[in-house]
Amino acid sequence: MSSPDDFNQGADYVQSLHRGLEVIRAFNSERPAMTLSELAECTGLSRAVVRRLLLTLQYLGYVTSRGRLFSLSPRILELGFAYLGSLPVTELAQPLMQALSDQVGESCSLSVLDGFDIVYVQRVAVRKVMTVSLGTGARLPAYCASMGRVLLSDLGDAELDEWLAAAPIEARTPFTITERERLREIITAVRTQEYCYVEQELELGLCSLSVPVRDGSGRVAYALNIGLPYGEGVRQRALAELLPELTATAAAIGRNLRGH
Repeated sequence: MSSPDDFNQGADYVQSLHRGLEVIRAFNSERPAMTLSELAECTGLSRAVVRRLLLTLQYLGYVTSRGRLFSLSPRILELGFAYLGSLPVTELAQPLMQALSDQVGESCSLSVLDGFDIVYVQRVAVRKVMTVSLGTGARLPAYCASMGRVLLSDLGDAELDEWLAAAPIEARTPFTITERERLREIITAVRTQEYCYVEQELELGLCSLSVPVRDGSGRVAYALNIGLPYGEGVRQRALAELLPELTATAAAIGRNLRGH
């Protein structure tokens, strides 16, 4: 089998599929609608190629157009829901997460690791803590998110070193830890302490406490968190009051997964 580095030179590589996905991924909250020229600039593809891809996606119902502007249609959600529907955890975790959120009065989220990001697969929100909208499918950089550090803690030493060496790391706030060796120390410590607390590293005013959710093999399959607004005594509350409840909920989700 070809390596990821040279796969796109092999006979199994489908360039048109790759390009079609690049066009879909070019749309985001900052660019919800674009002209053909703007999409060509974003993707680095020629106008002729982008035009054919857009017309095909429009024919399939995944893209709509209004004048010169193209945008994704609601049907694009089918692609994400196909993945979410294949995850037993989304159905098994939701009532437990809702109960936890009701009990502590804070938002609760569940995520997986995907490359250099975490991806939200379930969320129960009670208030908006971040300036960006968080919901199922939202992505955040793993290195400065508590759930990301929990998920990264399951990597072996060599794999973690490789991840840290390749990850795009930058300061998102004045408190963001960007030194790779320090991040390695923090992530390694999460392995033994079984939780991660992050304060204002991802966004000012946001704190987060996360724990692992383990599958039947003991692997960290998901990370579960509680998001908190920053304030006096928030760390003490997180560790003394919320950590036991969060850990118990993660264990219950894990048991449900193993029994599924």
